[in-house]
Amino acid sequence: MTTSKREKGNKLAHVLCVSLFLLFPFSFASLHAQEHSAMKAMCWSLIPGGGQVYNHQAWKIPIIYGGFAVMGYFINYNYQRMDMFKEEYLFRVNHNDTPNLSDYASYPTSNIYSLYNSYNRDFQLMVIITVGIYALNLVDAYVFGHLFDFKIDDDLTLNLAPTALPTADGWQPGVGAVLRF
Repeated sequence: MTTSKREKGNKLAHVLCVSLFLLFPFSFASLHAQEHSAMKAMCWSLIPGGGQVYNHQAWKIPIIYGGFAVMGYFINYNYQRMDMFKEEYLFRVNHNDTPNLSDYASYPTSNIYSLYNSYNRDFQLMVIITVGIYALNLVDAYVFGHLFDFKIDDDLTLNLAPTALPTADGWQPGVGAVLRF
């Protein structure tokens, strides 16, 4: 029995995902002894969620992978519909507008082409959004890598004091504000 290219691709993707999830926890074993670096955080985030673990923000991992899962679903859905309407359109063009799919027999060929274009556009948009989620993963790890050692003290003070501001005509009263961190 032969397998199609799509089935082989699905099997390869499955093997890669399983391997990634099995190796992912062990890759962070020696992180705690090293000095923290924003660049290392970004490098670790090349594996989605890796930079967040490096920055001790593992709670973000389900959000990242949830975004990838949702986008993966919509990419798959739009691709399948796009492919189905493409095949229907090409069949009609090559067979004198004879429909191939009975569910769409009442649709004119121009509508089938419009449906193909619509799902193609949505498919491309979902791929772009997925790349955006990946980029946000990188930016988040890099920014929080810089802020890792930033300490926020509870002692924030704001002092307001009367002051005089110099103008061309002399002095004008004002209020000075000093915020101490």
